[in-house]
Order: sequence, then structure tokens, then C-alpha cells
Amino acid sequence: MKEKVIAVIGRPNTGKSTLVNRIAGKRLSIVDDMPNITRDRIYIDAEWQSKKFILIDTGGIVEGNNDEFVKNINSQVDIALEEADLILFVVDAKSGLNPYDYDIANKLRQTDKKTLLVVNKVDSYSQNDLANEFWALGYENMYLVSALHGDGGVGDLLDKITEDIVPQYDNEENTENKPVKIAIVGKPNAGKSSILNNLLNKQRAIVSDVSGTTRDSIDEEIIFEDKIFRLVDTAGIRKKSKVDYGVEMFAVDRAIRAIRECDIALLVIDSAEGISDQDKKIASICEEAGAGLILAFNKWDLIKNTPTHKFEEQIEKDCPFLNYAEKIFISAKTGQRMNNIFKTALEIQKEREKRISTGLLNKVINEAYCLNPPSSIKGKTLKIFYSTQAKTEPPTFIIFINNKDLIQDHYKRYMSKKIRENFGFKGTPVVISYRQKGDK
Repeated sequence: MKEKVIAVIGRPNTGKSTLVNRIAGKRLSIVDDMPNITRDRIYIDAEWQSKKFILIDTGGIVEGNNDEFVKNINSQVDIALEEADLILFVVDAKSGLNPYDYDIANKLRQTDKKTLLVVNKVDSYSQNDLANEFWALGYENMYLVSALHGDGGVGDLLDKITEDIVPQYDNEENTENKPVKIAIVGKPNAGKSSILNNLLNKQRAIVSDVSGTTRDSIDEEIIFEDKIFRLVDTAGIRKKSKVDYGVEMFAVDRAIRAIRECDIALLVIDSAEGISDQDKKIASICEEAGAGLILAFNKWDLIKNTPTHKFEEQIEKDCPFLNYAEKIFISAKTGQRMNNIFKTALEIQKEREKRISTGLLNKVINEAYCLNPPSSIKGKTLKIFYSTQAKTEPPTFIIFINNKDLIQDHYKRYMSKKIRENFGFKGTPVVISYRQKGDK
């Protein structure tokens, strides 16, 4: 299900990032009194009353300024506006109506997208009159909030922006008939479109030796062994420094969004080149998005005298963080092992939907703790009270402990390894959250 995307827009220092952090329920965007702290777009998953959506925090808009720094921020805002299903236009009640507010209002009207005017920094009912001058911007309604203090106005705003979103309760959806969504991603010219065409057995995407041919995401459905798969071909993702603003930047942005919305990412890698730094970066994006991951080494027909197990050993040595990913060796040109894409995707999706009983999970965690007790820090020792699986897709676990300052990175990796050793979860990220008693 495509999640609603909400862009938070406004001039510098109106409290956009503070509002984003308030809605998300945690501090993710940098908040400071200095204007233009937020430069690039920041994507944040949010939820209200079991209704999930995506927030885009943006830098402050300053129209008519030719400074290169400001122009870059405005370009990032343009991309956010293009992606957004809804816009929150944030203004500052304390500093009052500003000429830039008029410029932004005119800019937003040209998008023809639904916009809500949010008057921030209204800290009490006695200050409501501060908002009156903003009626001059021509909006029918205003939402008065204090993002800093989190008053009731924020809840009213959330009710409004989520009114058309269907609640998503964990495990409520019937996964048996749900299509498995596979995003075909990778660098330009790795053979993504050729793979799509081979799987569909028709010329759907344009195939060319010129990199960057695919500019938009392409969706197609196919049935394999009575299971529906939705394939999404995406534009090649180059290094950010090499991407020009315009059509290519929008295409890359949509590719990253496709990763966020898919079940499984098929990362296509040119076998002759091996895994590049950019491939590793794309794999990291997939992992952060919680997507299952298949490393598809394409053009395997060109590789001579190299057994696949030797190739896998080298990958595990060079990229240990990708050891959980499934690896397949294919050729879109000859059709070699192409059906392995669907078979592997089905296996990973089953792993992503797997739920571990609380009793069994606690037994494994406690045993791992006893076999390798953590070192004490300043005379204090980490204690584990209780463990539970919070959700699936990806498998997410919560471990309740006595003090979060006592859990070290190497011990987190140890616990993650033990969970995988006991329960598998091959091909999917595993998320483990450590909480102190009393944390929400």
C-alpha cells in the first residue's frame, strides 16, 4: 500500500523541524535557532492512530535569492513538492506575517496540491489573536499549534492530515493474497530493464546501452507458481554528486521511494564489475528501509572459470554487513537462473512474515546472555528482563533492559547474530530495539 507523503514547507526558522519531530514522536531533524539548518529533504516515517504516512522535512524557502546555497535548498523543496500528496505550510505566529510567506503561498497555489496552513508558536489560547493576520494569505482554514509544547492543536492537525488514510494494524492484513512487491534497483546500466523484460517475456521497459534510460518507475504484475508478484523497474541510482537537478534527480528520488514501499529489493549488480561502493550504498538504503534484499549478479554468462561459491566467499569477506542478503547469479540475456528471482523472493517473504513466540524468544535471549555475559561498565552490569517480537515485515524485536547506557554495540551485534542463528531470517533485516523499563 502506497503511504501518503506530506511535505512540510515554509520560510526559515518557523519551526518546521520542531513540528516534524513532534509528529514523529522523536528527535530526528536538527532543530536550531539558526535559519536553513535543514538543507536536504529528510524523510521520516510517522503514525497517528494506526494510520501510517511519510513526512518530508525541508529547508526554509527564500524566494528571489540567487545565493547558491539558497538555490540548492529551493531545488530540494521543489522535489518535495513534486512528491507530496499533501503540503503543510508552516508560518510563525511570534514573528508575524512576512513578505516571504506571501511568496511561498503563491508558489504553493501553482502546485494545485492540497495545502494546510499551520500557524506555529501559538503557545496558549490567549495568543490565538496572533494568528489573525495570516488570514491575508487566502486560506479557508488555519491550524494553530505549538510544536515545541505539543498542545492539542497538533492532535487536531494530525486528525485532519490522516482523515483519508486507512488504519494499518499489524498482522491484520491477509498476507496470503497480497502481492509480493519487488523493486528492481541498482546503478545505471546494470541490466535492470533487461531483467524486467525477461521476466515479463515482453518489451515493457526500454533497454539500451546508454545509462539512465529508465526515468520513471514501471509497475507490472506477474503470477509465478500461483503467487502474484508486482515488479517495479526503477531508474539507476548514481552517486549523489553526479546527479544533475531535473529529470534525473526526480527519477532517482522515485527509485528510492520505490525501495521504501517494496517488500523485497532486487539489487542488480554487474558481475564483471563486482560490488562497488555505490552498490553498497544502495544496499544500505534497502536495509534502512526494512526491505528484504536479493543481490542479483547479472551478466553471469560473461564470467568464466569462477564458481559461485568462490564469488560468495569473496562477497562475505568484502561486505560482511551483507551476509544476511540472499545472492543469486543470473543472466537476463540468456535467461540463466531467472526463475530463482521469484523462488528466492518467496523464501525471503516467508522469513519476513515469520513470528516467534514470546516464550521461545526469551529462552534464546536468556541462553545467549548466560553463555556470554556482558562486561560491566563503571561497576554496573547490563540486565535483560524480557523480550518480545513487536511486528513483522521486517521482523522487529524489543528487549527490555535495566539501562540503555550499558548496552554496547558489539553486544548488540552478538544478540542479532544469536537471533539469526536460532530463527533464520535469511534475506531480511532484523530490527532490535533496546528499552529501559518505563520507556514507551
